[in-house]
Amino acid sequence: MALSHYKPDNDRINVLIATILLAYALTRVINTPDYIFRVNLADIHLAFSLNINMAISFLAGGLAATGVDWLLRGHPSIQPGETIEHWLLPTLMALVMGIALYALPTGVFWWVGFGLGGILLVVIFRSEYAAVDPGDTSYPLATATLTALSYTLVLILAVALRSTGARLVLLSVALFITSGLASLRVLHLRLNERWEFGWAIGIALIATQLGAALHYWPLTPVQYGLALLGPVYALTSLAVSLIEGVPFRQAMIEPAIILGLLWGLAFFLKA
Repeated sequence: MALSHYKPDNDRINVLIATILLAYALTRVINTPDYIFRVNLADIHLAFSLNINMAISFLAGGLAATGVDWLLRGHPSIQPGETIEHWLLPTLMALVMGIALYALPTGVFWWVGFGLGGILLVVIFRSEYAAVDPGDTSYPLATATLTALSYTLVLILAVALRSTGARLVLLSVALFITSGLASLRVLHLRLNERWEFGWAIGIALIATQLGAALHYWPLTPVQYGLALLGPVYALTSLAVSLIEGVPFRQAMIEPAIILGLLWGLAFFLKA
């Protein structure tokens, strides 16, 4: 296979990042009252608080999806309809960063999160561009980076939701979508662009059930995030090994070690 190396248009990336960061900055400038949205389901009364910050977070996610599509259309190797798979992580990253910034109080930590969010978006846009062509010299690094960012998304979301005290129903929906799409993207990257929807849905269900079970435990946000990240990583890694034909006992070694390390770290932080 002939090796190649393509670089994204820096002007396009700069425009995308500036637009998304501007959307985040508006959440600290525009203040509107919350709108309480009430739903009755089988005598169960649910109330959701909606505000401009949530709307802007979804706007940032939409900007990321359309932006990465615009960026990748300039890639020499892109094929029609091939950009869709590259929407997942940028969209999730923009949404999760919006939730995380909403959870932070205005001050130094908010600006640190704001800057880190911009850096992560730059990294993910560049990695998605390099991941288009398996013959690109940057492809191995790009896939490893996207895999790491997929797990980072799950951790950031869990920590942010725990920090905001999100209700169980909202937390469950957010965990299911994020853990499912993140594991789906990792499986797609590590299995030579195969889509394993069954595994992704199963991982999402387990992560959601665990998140619901731990919701009322006295855990700090970081402990909660680590407790959920462990199973998502372990199950995704196990799925890759089993699909590739690795014997079950051998396939269990790495996931078990990482799961033990992450849960051990969560327990250590409690001490």
